[in-house]
Order: sequence, then structure tokens, then C-alpha cells
Amino acid sequence: MARGGPKFDDRRRRELAQAFMAGGEHYERVRPGYPEAAVDWLVLPGALTAVDLGAGTGKLSGLLSARGLEVTAVDPSPDMLGELRRLYPRIHAVVGTAESTGLPAASADLVVAAQAWHWFDVPAATREVVRLLAPGGCAALVWNQLDTSVPWVHRLSRIMHAGDVHKPDYHPPAGPELTGWESAVFRWQEPTSTLGIVELAKSRSYYLRASAKHRARVEANLDWYLHEHLGHEDREVVALPYVTQVWRAFPAQP
Repeated sequence: MARGGPKFDDRRRRELAQAFMAGGEHYERVRPGYPEAAVDWLVLPGALTAVDLGAGTGKLSGLLSARGLEVTAVDPSPDMLGELRRLYPRIHAVVGTAESTGLPAASADLVVAAQAWHWFDVPAATREVVRLLAPGGCAALVWNQLDTSVPWVHRLSRIMHAGDVHKPDYHPPAGPELTGWESAVFRWQEPTSTLGIVELAKSRSYYLRASAKHRARVEANLDWYLHEHLGHEDREVVALPYVTQVWRAFPAQP
């Protein structure tokens, strides 16, 4: 069961997820990628095929493909997948949901969900993950989050309404069909600018679903915090600290 993570009722979850049906070019430009060490950890030796659920613009799909895996990217947004196809034409992209991909059973050595699992109907998505996995395969769930152990980043996350910052004891929810959970944490930094941080805030579900008044307040608060309080220049390079959390799990034995 989840402990300390974001909780949405089904209606609210679907409403927030709708914010990501468009804006693929902006999402690709401002969202961070994933550290190489985290990707190395989640790919088990011998894995040849992967399915990326909620793949978006291919932030993780591209890294898996670069390692030689045959990747199928699944996302409900044609706009997001259009950006993925432009960047990674060799990746097979499918419009679909994590709960019902329409892909063949036992067709993947690895099924991943990066920055997306919390948008899914967890029991149904768990069953679909297990259906997709070939014998010996594993599932992997990945989240980037701001490293709030750094004081200035902790305050930044509050201004950005970054509600997906997990507590240390967080464990992703899943159905009983997945077991044998393993986890790893990777700390890294993304070079960006203060303007890039503002654009990052604009890519988050809170901002995308907020009123014009609330959006203006977020932008004004970020402008004050980054430029007046912290004293950065607009285009100054800032190392933004992240934590990437990765979990692996395996189908339960009958």
C-alpha cells in the first residue's frame, strides 16, 4: 500500500491527468530526463523488449532504446506521442492506456512507468503489467522529484506546488500480482536557468489546471524567490537538484 504519497480519488486523478493530453513540445523541452545510473539499474541483464506505459514524449523510452531494447511506447495522448515519434522514429508508439494497452500477452521483458503510475487505475494497471510480462521479466516504476533535502529546493517545491514529493517511507501502491519489490535512489542535478524553472512549474498538473489568477500568483512568487530572494539572473545556469526513485517488482508466482 502507498505510504505518504499523493492520493487522488478517481475523479480527481482523471481530471488532473487530462492536463497532459496536450503540450507535448513544451513538456519535452522543460521536463528533466533520467540519470543513466537509474536506467542501468532498472534494466535487468538479458532484457530485449520493453513497454513504456504513460510514455509521454519518450523521456525514458529513448534511453531504453539507446541501450538496444526494442521499445513500445504507450500513451493516451496523440500529441505527446507525436513528439516521441519525431524524436525517436524507431520506437513503436501506440495510443492506449496503461489499463488496456491492446498489446500481446507475454511480449515484454520489461514494463516501465516513469512519472506516470500515480495517474493510473492501479489494480487494473497492475494486472495489465503482469499480462504483458514475459517469463523472467520485471516491472519498474520511476519518479523524478525535486531534492527537498536541499533547503532552497524545499521552499521552491512549495511555491511550485510540487505535490508529488514522496516521503522517505513511500512505497508505490500496486496489486498483489506484483511482488518481490526492490528499490534504489539516485541523486543528481539538472543544469537549467531560472526561466527554465518557471517553465518547469508551468508543465505541472497544478499549474495546468489552475485559474489564470492562481497561475499569475505562482509565476510572481517564483520570480520573487528566484530573482530577488536568491539573487539569480534570468539566464544564469542553475544546478537544480533531483532525486530519482526507482522500484522493481516481479509477477507473483501462482
